[in-house]
Amino acid sequence: MMVTYVNAICMNWFWLADDRCLQYGIYGVYRMEPTRTTIAGIPALIYGAPSDKAFLYVHGRYSKKEEAESFARVVTPKGYRVVSFDLPEHGERAGEAYPCTVQNGVHDLSAVYDAVTGVYRSLSLYACSLGAYFSLTACGGGAFARCLFVSPILDMERLIRNMMLWSNVTEERLREEKRIETSFGETLSWEYYDFVRNHPITRWDSPTSILYGENDNLTERNVLDAFVRKFHCKVTVMKDGEHYFHTPEQLSFLQDWIEGQEYE
Repeated sequence: MMVTYVNAICMNWFWLADDRCLQYGIYGVYRMEPTRTTIAGIPALIYGAPSDKAFLYVHGRYSKKEEAESFARVVTPKGYRVVSFDLPEHGERAGEAYPCTVQNGVHDLSAVYDAVTGVYRSLSLYACSLGAYFSLTACGGGAFARCLFVSPILDMERLIRNMMLWSNVTEERLREEKRIETSFGETLSWEYYDFVRNHPITRWDSPTSILYGENDNLTERNVLDAFVRKFHCKVTVMKDGEHYFHTPEQLSFLQDWIEGQEYE
């Protein structure tokens, strides 16, 4: 296990929580022009010139496919394409009668992965928070050239159990009532919880680097350490960082971490 503690030094672009962002370059605001398409019927964007290598970008909750632009600015000059898509209830899919459950999220990610995996000689993965958990569940049997996880949810069963504890909800009550609204805006679902329990993360064969905030309130440090030991990941921990990187210092740290990764 490799763990690196680093202090943020400079700030180039501002990024918002779960990758919701506008990029501010040193010469002002500017945007990339991706190719709009659909993959397996799902709205998607492709950044960069034609290439035989690409990153599949899986956004987190409250985000959308357009947030891949920040990452694309770093890797497209290195010869990569970036393929990004909207998870259920996000981006162009907001308002659809197709909720962002673990079942639907994993189904859609699997469909996109299957559609793009044969297109590129080398396929890598960038995933944030909930998107990382969906990736672990959907693509555990696959092998990416490299993976970058930002604040990943690594043990969803543990997280749901924690939320049940915070809400004083027992497993028996959740099984009986099926859905329970919490005081902190989350909905506990027996169907979601039961799926998670029956689909533990048992395999992950791709070389993975993780960025983790020291004060992450969704993925506990012992959960991170267990995952890293089991799957031989590299970890960078931001001192005083949070699950959502949103302050100028945190966003600068995130930017530096992405720029400092090894790419082909």
